[in-house]
Amino acid sequence: MEMDNVTFGVTMLVCGMGGTILTLWIMSLVMTALGKLFPYKKEED
Repeated sequence: MEMDNVTFGVTMLVCGMGGTILTLWIMSLVMTALGKLFPYKKEED
């Protein structure tokens, strides 16, 4: 089965968007974990 250019383009578009959203979601999990490991403390003068 051979894909034409439009089908290939849409496939790459969907995979690219999915990969980007997945990467952003993983980064948000990492940032949440780091925020829990190192909570913000106000410095006392």
